[in-house]
Amino acid sequence: MSSNTESATENGYPAAPHRNKITLTVNGQKHELSLSPWTTLLDALRQQLHLTGTKKGCDHGQCGACTVLRDGENVNSCLCLAVMQEGSEIVTVEGLAAEDGTLHPVQQAFLENDGYQCGYCTPGQICSTVALLEHDRGNSPAEIRDLMSGNLCRCGAYTNIYNTIAELQGAKQSGSDHE
Repeated sequence: MSSNTESATENGYPAAPHRNKITLTVNGQKHELSLSPWTTLLDALRQQLHLTGTKKGCDHGQCGACTVLRDGENVNSCLCLAVMQEGSEIVTVEGLAAEDGTLHPVQQAFLENDGYQCGYCTPGQICSTVALLEHDRGNSPAEIRDLMSGNLCRCGAYTNIYNTIAELQGAKQSGSDHE
């Protein structure tokens, strides 16, 4: 064996990769994790914390199925390294509902308006909608379509998703308690 190989092995096995100990705050709870530096936030959520509502679609940041909220902004968790999220507040679709199980108004509106079909993209669509509403974006039909364009729905439920968002935006602007 070459000296490079020998230094990288122990007892004939490859050396274990370096792991970082980090604390992630997810859905209001702190979690101590030991992760490889290249672990994405998506993989940490699904594989380490078993929060499987966030979906792995394209794994390239193009479909939006992995969308979560980081400090109130929607982000593609497949493009975020978990070790870089320390100090941020991460909210997944599981963390939107109240502790008593009452759905978040956006979750409830998606149900009432059939803003889903197979449901695979729905968690990302919901997280993006929450961010859109919380930051007072999507005040016109064109702006809603533009801001939601990063979330793909292969089933074609776009009309119901758009109608749900428009209804929520209208309720927010009129001061209704739906939002």
